[in-house]
Amino acid sequence: MAAAETQGAATRGEEDSDGSRSGAGDVSYEDSKDCILEPLSLPENPGGTTTLEGSPSVPCIFCEEHFPVAEQDKLLKHMIIEHKIVIADVKLVADFQRYILYWRKRFTEQPVTDFCSVIRINSTAPFEEQDNYFLLCDVLPEDRILREELQKQRLKEILEQQQQERNDNSFHGICMFCNEEFLGNRSVLLNHMAREHAFNIGLPDNIVNCNEFLCTLQKKLDNLQCLYCEKTFRDKNTLKDHMRKKQHRKINPKNREYDQFYVINYLELGKSWEEVQLEDDRELLDLQEDDWSDWEEHPVSAVCLFCEKQAETIEKLYVHMEDAHEFDLLKIKSELGLNFYQQVKLVNFIRRQIHQCRCYGCHVKFKSKADLKTHMEEARHTSLLPERKTWDQPEYYFPTYENDTLLCTLSDSESDLTAQEQNGSITIISEDTSELHALKQSSILNQLLLHEGLKN
Repeated sequence: MAAAETQGAATRGEEDSDGSRSGAGDVSYEDSKDCILEPLSLPENPGGTTTLEGSPSVPCIFCEEHFPVAEQDKLLKHMIIEHKIVIADVKLVADFQRYILYWRKRFTEQPVTDFCSVIRINSTAPFEEQDNYFLLCDVLPEDRILREELQKQRLKEILEQQQQERNDNSFHGICMFCNEEFLGNRSVLLNHMAREHAFNIGLPDNIVNCNEFLCTLQKKLDNLQCLYCEKTFRDKNTLKDHMRKKQHRKINPKNREYDQFYVINYLELGKSWEEVQLEDDRELLDLQEDDWSDWEEHPVSAVCLFCEKQAETIEKLYVHMEDAHEFDLLKIKSELGLNFYQQVKLVNFIRRQIHQCRCYGCHVKFKSKADLKTHMEEARHTSLLPERKTWDQPEYYFPTYENDTLLCTLSDSESDLTAQEQNGSITIISEDTSELHALKQSSILNQLLLHEGLKN
């Protein structure tokens, strides 16, 4: 889960002299209600994940609260708010339920501080306003070993299930496109759909939990949803024509719902099929000549700090923010002498204030982002940054939006161009030619010519 990755970034923050983390300044109770306790995402195309019904529950590590396995985000949020514990890199935990049960037992045997790093917030505030959070991550050898063992156990179970399906000759299935029935091995149906209908979901030996996979695909078709672009159509004939004409008889590779049905996603801890395939492709590329003639750079598509505007290049985004909002990030970086990490803090600070509809120039909170935008533009508060100590805090190492592309484009290079240079409005000062005759008389070229003449 991205929330744990974001919280885990705290391990790269600044530490107090006593080993705990430095936090922000004083935080009142009213402000604490505005804290962002789950990951946010900037606007993008919606994914295609679904929630499984009837899934087993998982208990909280510290109390008797239970949550369905499919709603592990709610459990993680509960543990952060109620018990102040953060689990890093949750997506790398192969079996979340077993992982929680293991640590639930261990925390009854020893204090939590024996296993977790302590992150102190509000460290500069009075003692009664300070608070500690606990980070459980694979830096702890016991946690790392547990994650590896869970991964091995999951892989073993998946391979056993796959072998059982490969040897099963009692399979019964119906083609999703022509309604023809098939008996015997699952490979007969999969090969039929690939050969007769150009619908190839992969080799049968690479698929696990085939029945569940086919039911998931059939359910989408019954709901008149294209399997590739995931658009919904008014009737079955329109859907069939769309998938045939657009060559959409394939599944959406970006839909993570399908990852559970491919063995390749269980092979290595924390690696998806795309990453494993990318490593294989790199090995092939090493054997070939480097040819970059067909290289196409993908656009950045970064989002403005103050509105929903997206730009294909970071340069266009800088120009937009300067023209539309009178906010020159490059100029601010140059004037304040910001390094990379300080720029990250500033961007995350502004993102959080805008998300909470609060003007960072006058600290007034508004009912909507539209009202805030109007106020900041009319009062020209976009360029009215607060004191450095307000935003230069370790808490702003955490991204406000987990997919904030703007953070990936920041740089602390001394050779970065300013906005003025990018616009091409560089002032060029010409030489003073008012005393051109005197310059000719005193030029060193005269001496060189005289010396060359004496030689000849």
